Amino acid sequence: MPLFLLTLIIIWVVSGSSVTTTARADNRDIYKSLKLFNEALDLIDKNYVEEIDSKVIIEGAIKGMTRSLDPHSSFMNADMYKELQVDTKGAFGGLGIEISIQNDIITVVSPIEDTPAYKAGVKALDQIIAIEGESTKGFSLFDAVQRLRGPKGTQVTISIMREGFDKPKDFTITRDIIKIISVKHRMLENRIGYIRIASFHENTADETKKALKNLETGAHSLKGLIIDVRNNPGGLLDQAIKVSDIFLRNGVVVSTKGRNKAADKTFKAIDDGDEPSCPIIVLINRGSASASEIVAGALRDNKKAILLGTQTFGKGSVQIVIPLDDGSALKLTTAKYYTPDGTSIQAKGITPDIVVEQVKQNNDTLAAGIGEKDLKGHLRGEDEDGEVQDNGGEEGLLQSDTQLKRAVDMLRSWELFQSIKKG
Repeated sequence: MPLFLLTLIIIWVVSGSSVTTTARADNRDIYKSLKLFNEALDLIDKNYVEEIDSKVIIEGAIKGMTRSLDPHSSFMNADMYKELQVDTKGAFGGLGIEISIQNDIITVVSPIEDTPAYKAGVKALDQIIAIEGESTKGFSLFDAVQRLRGPKGTQVTISIMREGFDKPKDFTITRDIIKIISVKHRMLENRIGYIRIASFHENTADETKKALKNLETGAHSLKGLIIDVRNNPGGLLDQAIKVSDIFLRNGVVVSTKGRNKAADKTFKAIDDGDEPSCPIIVLINRGSASASEIVAGALRDNKKAILLGTQTFGKGSVQIVIPLDDGSALKLTTAKYYTPDGTSIQAKGITPDIVVEQVKQNNDTLAAGIGEKDLKGHLRGEDEDGEVQDNGGEEGLLQSDTQLKRAVDMLRSWELFQSIKKG
């Protein structure tokens, strides 16, 4: 049995390797390591106190390999892979929280607005110490996701440690169907449009186009546009490219570069003549990651928008999902993102043109402090369809949102200066 397993592993390694001299030398090192692996596997098989499940052992070994790479590479068994496919469609049964791993602890990035977790009082930076009494120590993100999600109406108890708590506190939350509304919009004063993009799912670009069309409907054109990608953890790369393309006439949107030249790609905007001509401000903060950073970088580097807010998360790496024969999959980091001017954002993030701190942090915001650079094992940087709910009216919204208010003031000032110039 061990020799059979070793043969499978060697075939798997060699099938993805190059035939260059360097690759062959690397493979010799791999073979030496595999000999050690096979020896350990043989000892476990012969001497462990109970009979082992070879599939569990091999899956555990692959998980260990991916965990040694970076926080975003992982092995998914068949059930985990199904969870990922559900996630990118934007609807699932669960609590409504975005999670990450910080210092080997499952940590809340942000609760999604109006979801069970949000209503129960779960906050950004909460540490999930246990789920249903089971310690989360050593959990991967998929381990946690599997336990947090479940049928609508069922309950799950999570133990949370938070700054100010003397000991972990239990939160018992009833699961619900989480339908993520990716894009919301509204018209602010002086025909200033506002588009909120909460995440990048399979329909985000189409929803953004609809939102822009609704805002542009009327006798007068838009005087300005605010695109809000704060606390947007990212999502699908193709959607980030398509959303950027909506606002660009031409130019590079993003490029990717990896060790394997097949990962080197450049994505460009397509001129369809529908780009808005009004001034644009993009709101960003520490919770803006991955796909949202691509949009922000593309619009700024192409001189289409000004960025306002605070430093972004700094997740500038590309992951691909490789399905395996048994229904499982590998999620593997294969390249880094580069903004149109050639800057890598990995572990650095994007610095806004105008830095504006949010005076009042809302429950669902990502508090300052966590970024890609804070994740253990991170890749090193280059140099290390709905309307927005009223929320008490526009005046109340601007009063409670310092960054949005500053953006509105800037666009109003821009219009004023333009009118003076014309006069």
